[in-house]
Amino acid sequence: MGRVRIGTSGWTYPEWRGVFYPPGLAQRRELEHLADRLATVELNASFYALQRPANYPSWARRTPPGFCFSVKGWRAVTHEHRLVGVRDALAAFFASGVLDLGDKLGPVLWQLPPSVRFDADVLARFCALLPPTTTAAAELAASRAVAPGTATSPGTVEERPLRHAVEVRHRSHENPELAEVLRAHGVALVTADTGGRWPLLQEQTADFAYVRLHGSPELYVSGYDDAALEDWAARVQGWAAGGRDVFVYFDNTMAGRAPFDALTLAQRLGR
Repeated sequence: MGRVRIGTSGWTYPEWRGVFYPPGLAQRRELEHLADRLATVELNASFYALQRPANYPSWARRTPPGFCFSVKGWRAVTHEHRLVGVRDALAAFFASGVLDLGDKLGPVLWQLPPSVRFDADVLARFCALLPPTTTAAAELAASRAVAPGTATSPGTVEERPLRHAVEVRHRSHENPELAEVLRAHGVALVTADTGGRWPLLQEQTADFAYVRLHGSPELYVSGYDDAALEDWAARVQGWAAGGRDVFVYFDNTMAGRAPFDALTLAQRLGR
């Protein structure tokens, strides 16, 4: 059986305060509150901007042993450069402190914008650039240190496998060649439930599964009822039974449903 981790996409939301977070809980304690109840969280701030190097070890220190952060890749790679000519941007991303999560670093998520169409050659070249280990990521980081921090020294990083997942949003990716490209590089294809707005692809291309539940039918808002959660529990159990680790993140954050849906799914799976 693979290991199943269930969490939320981010943790800093006003809608959660006084509902999931107890009234009066200091905002600086919200991560600890979530990490005491769920096994993982998707770190989103890293998508919008390179983080200060001190942020990553701080997040790691504030969570219990065994907790895991998936880290959303910088949008300069996916949205500005659109996967082309991104070696320097990748180096800057890994130089910003990501590796300082240590053994709490989970997969890196690369979310493509809806305007990026499937191009097998572009995707293959991008996947070939993704570092397969933490030491390879540190070496890439050391090749170009940029603000806001300096590159991580390869000598300070314990070597571990580094997992990557790609989420696609253009219908042109509903192409069998997509799975072939990702499988050749050991990159996971994200299964994303978006209420039909973007493709729902369930083919597994790596030794782990990565699931993002954005809300259905209303994106980022709708909660999941018992029947829907039972359906997702069955899929997760199937992937885990096949030996894959499974990471599931609820992104229906805007009405405060995400943490409760995550807890319910975890309970259904005995986690």
